[in-house]
Amino acid sequence: MYKRVRLKDTVEVPPRELGDVSPQLVKRLLQEKLEGRMDEQVGSVVSVTEVHDIGEGTVLPNRPGVYYEAEFDAVTFDPQMQEVVDGTVVEAVEFGAFVGIGPVDGLLHVSQISDEYLAFDGENQRLASNESDRALGVDDAVRARIVTKSIDERNPRDSKIGLTAKQPGLGKHGWLKEEREKREATAGE
Repeated sequence: MYKRVRLKDTVEVPPRELGDVSPQLVKRLLQEKLEGRMDEQVGSVVSVTEVHDIGEGTVLPNRPGVYYEAEFDAVTFDPQMQEVVDGTVVEAVEFGAFVGIGPVDGLLHVSQISDEYLAFDGENQRLASNESDRALGVDDAVRARIVTKSIDERNPRDSKIGLTAKQPGLGKHGWLKEEREKREATAGE
């Protein structure tokens, strides 16, 4: 879920830029420091949008810069447990599909895609069923639910989000459309 939040953080202003400690400078330094980082409380910082307040500078021994606490607005992406999300398959592998959901990827394990057995087709980069003509591959749109979440603040790329698409109303968008059309056809009879 995307959120606009007000945060506080400390930013180091290097000596060469101390002549003009402006909101624009602090915003740029906050963007460099925070954008793309994951935090357990706020999720992934997508963008620092506006600086509201810059506190008094603090000098630390043996550090060349001056440290300022700033209050600012940011747009964050914080995936919530049980949240239903739409995403796009960015990679298909033997054990499942990685789905881009906002600025992060979630894993849709092969056991959580369908009740049908899906085999990995490496040549076409997709997971395909032998029972039906269903397949899931790169660039396919998917609706899934977040079932696990493990955030690694030190290494955001190591954060893990687990997805499922096995409940009604979840799965590849094309499959959902087929099921809806089938229901509408049988309801009209």
